[in-house]
Amino acid sequence: MTDHTPSSGEPTWGIELTPEHPPERVAGLAALAEDEGFEIAFASSHYFNRDPLVVCSRMADATDEIRLGPGVVNPYETHPVKLASGTATIDELSDGRAVFGVGAGDRSSLSNLGIERDSPLRRVLETFEVARDLWDGETVTHEGTFTARDAALNLDPPSDRIPVYVGAQGPHMLRMSAKRADGALVNAAHPRDLEWAAGQLEQGLAERPDDHGAFESLAFASVSVAGDETEAREAARPPVAFIVGGAAEPVLERHDIDRDAARAVSEALEQGDLPEAFGRVTPPMIDAFCIAGTTETVAERFAQALEYVDGIVVGSPLGPDLEDAVERASEALARASGRDT
Repeated sequence: MTDHTPSSGEPTWGIELTPEHPPERVAGLAALAEDEGFEIAFASSHYFNRDPLVVCSRMADATDEIRLGPGVVNPYETHPVKLASGTATIDELSDGRAVFGVGAGDRSSLSNLGIERDSPLRRVLETFEVARDLWDGETVTHEGTFTARDAALNLDPPSDRIPVYVGAQGPHMLRMSAKRADGALVNAAHPRDLEWAAGQLEQGLAERPDDHGAFESLAFASVSVAGDETEAREAARPPVAFIVGGAAEPVLERHDIDRDAARAVSEALEQGDLPEAFGRVTPPMIDAFCIAGTTETVAERFAQALEYVDGIVVGSPLGPDLEDAVERASEALARASGRDT
């Protein structure tokens, strides 16, 4: 596998695999991604899809080197101690290849379950700090945004340190991730958003303790790549709908997105009417929130993104043909990072 880790000066290549497909297919995509040079594979987490940790176990069996883990899980649907246990299990199954992608979760999806997303920054921070203590073999008692009393894990993950990547979009979460986590999954695809996010991360890095080690920022970007531009853009509708549904007002303003159009998408999502939400996605929304098009177009957008981040996670939907999209995304990343083969 080609080395493009931060230490080599090359951008990190990641991919998001969505368990809307059977675990065997997702595992096969992970194996293909490994063959194509990707270093990290995240199994995304939505209550209506298959369980990401179960899928990660299949991904571990199908691969040898690629790092893998949930991304992005939230500490509302599942207790943080259970998330730590599940990630440690993946680390054990994969011989020390686990990563932990954690974030505050999608507000509209959580509302479907009657869950209020309260104190998101503190809950995410407390979640991965408790997880780190548990992975280190400590018995933890915690009273904060959640409660854990005399909690411990009955397994010892093989990794010396399971990397924590925080899914972040807002200023406070971005700054916190740079100060306390191992990496940030910046929920953005457009250079304008990534440039702004880089400024927030710099503020957090200025307060980062020296003993926290290296930090990397990855654009967790919705990508849709295909041989046909129109097909690629059509496939982008579902993930863009969810991005719009959770987008803060300053983000919509940055791209001059029509507020009524965005509200229509959000309301349809909250009502669980996914076809209506997807149909309400407009071309400007796709331009703002997804890297969509042919291999050449996507390579150009990747190059623009890499001016502001240390790597890219090729996120959902990938493209209308998943296997083809993995290969095209790899080619686009190679072009964008100057290693066009």
